[in-house]
Amino acid sequence: MLLLSALVLAFGTYTYLGMQHYLVSDLQTTLARRAAQITDYVVNRPPRMSDAQIINEIKILYAPEANDRFIRITRDDGSVLYISGTPKDLSFDPAGINNITSNVPAQRSELTVNNNRLYIAAITTSPVGNNRQHYIVEVGTSDRQIQSALHGLLATLAIGFPVLLVLAAGGAYLLIERSLTPVTTIMNAAEDISLHNLSSRLPIAATGDKLEHLSRALNRMITRLDEAFQQASRFTADASHELRTPLTIMRGELEFIAQQSHLPADLREQIGSLLEETERLTHITEGLLAIARLEAGEAKVERSVFDLGVLATITAEQMQLLAEEKQIALRVSADQDVKVGGDPARIKQVIVNLLDNALKYTPENGAIDIRVVNADGHAILNVSDTGVGIPKQHLPHIFERFYRADKMRGRAGGAGLGLSIVRSICTAHGGTVQAESTPGQGSRFTVILELARSDPSIEAALV
Repeated sequence: MLLLSALVLAFGTYTYLGMQHYLVSDLQTTLARRAAQITDYVVNRPPRMSDAQIINEIKILYAPEANDRFIRITRDDGSVLYISGTPKDLSFDPAGINNITSNVPAQRSELTVNNNRLYIAAITTSPVGNNRQHYIVEVGTSDRQIQSALHGLLATLAIGFPVLLVLAAGGAYLLIERSLTPVTTIMNAAEDISLHNLSSRLPIAATGDKLEHLSRALNRMITRLDEAFQQASRFTADASHELRTPLTIMRGELEFIAQQSHLPADLREQIGSLLEETERLTHITEGLLAIARLEAGEAKVERSVFDLGVLATITAEQMQLLAEEKQIALRVSADQDVKVGGDPARIKQVIVNLLDNALKYTPENGAIDIRVVNADGHAILNVSDTGVGIPKQHLPHIFERFYRADKMRGRAGGAGLGLSIVRSICTAHGGTVQAESTPGQGSRFTVILELARSDPSIEAALV
């Protein structure tokens, strides 16, 4: 619109100046032609025609006063043969216009009289007759008619150009809105695509232009991403599944060896250490398998409606002993009838992982608060602690697999899969999880789930 406004302003200025130049040039040409006619009439008059007759003929033929014209015929001695009277529009006083004394055969001039611009064309004749008499014929007029036409043009431009700009803006908006409709559709479809629906594709805008090619290129990219993700998920799930059997066998063999009574104490201690590492590997394997299945949508989810507050209260009671061992106060506050839909076992796993994480990084005599509320049509679960906190640079990465900030928070064990499992479960239930933390003061994890839309009388067993 700024560019269009500049172009319109430039065009208007060009039109105004061009019209002004045309009108002035046309007026000067007309005056010069009229001066030439009068000169020819004076020079070529019949021998017996007197000056009075010439003057009378000029008044009849040209009527200068009625046509707002100025006519003056001057002899070479400076005497005036004829001068027109005051024009009808009173734009100038003929008596106040100075005589032209130049010997140039023809000339044009502009002068200002009573704040009015006058254009005058003058012709100096050659000597006429035996007395070698010559004349200066002047014909002029004011620029009132030109200014009136220019003012009309300016008013037309002042009214027409804003209307033109408004119409152009409206038309451009509608045109752009219509042309960008496929882009909006593609953008909305792209926003809906996530790891759980990579099989979806963007709509193809059958426009035959670059937009259609872009849609097809993006769909091909999503296909490649889908294939790569499915391959990675299958590898993770297959590898985790294949590792379960040898780990189970190793644990069984080590437990059998550890039960032998004749083993030296140091060997028994080494076997115990191996059993701990085997248990840790088993835990990692189970976690990777769970994440892979959740992200691939293959995990079995028992859909039912249950009270999130009741589930959080029961889970906290079951982990109360762990909190008491570290002398940590575990407090629960829950609104009534905060019903959500999903798998209560999976949601319980979320609560357990968040509580376990809080217990690890909260020192003795600290506190952990669990809060379940119904806010803005969502069920919100908050788990807050007074632990060591998480440095700001680590917050964006804590939900990634195997990511740990233990160097900053004090090593407390774990494989770095707990929070990743939490996020995968929340995503599978259409929810989100967020983290806030202040180093030295504690952390707060917030899980947001949709409230149940089904029959609230259908509830799952929580034990």
